[in-house]
Amino acid sequence: MINPSEALSLQSLVTPTAQGIASRVLAKTPGGNVTVFAFDAGQGLTEHTSPFDAMVMVLEGALTLTIGGVPLRAEPGTIVRMPADVPHALDAPVAARMLLIMLR
Repeated sequence: MINPSEALSLQSLVTPTAQGIASRVLAKTPGGNVTVFAFDAGQGLTEHTSPFDAMVMVLEGALTLTIGGVPLRAEPGTIVRMPADVPHALDAPVAARMLLIMLR
């Protein structure tokens, strides 16, 4: 978690790992969670579902999100809503960072 009342660079909050995925929870409340992720090229998350809506904001690199079987490419500055209970997966064709906002 991060301290309140502090301006921080999102890129500095998670350290990428070679051939891996790194994450850090920035906030956890009854209303949802905010987590920053760093993916090395070729990494991803296998298809899964969540009981909550989620928003993915790409910070750098690029991601391929597959939501309900439909792939889409997301680049820096884009935000994508993943609806609750719909299968989704994520692939990073290049090194990437994203902010995940889970809404309860």
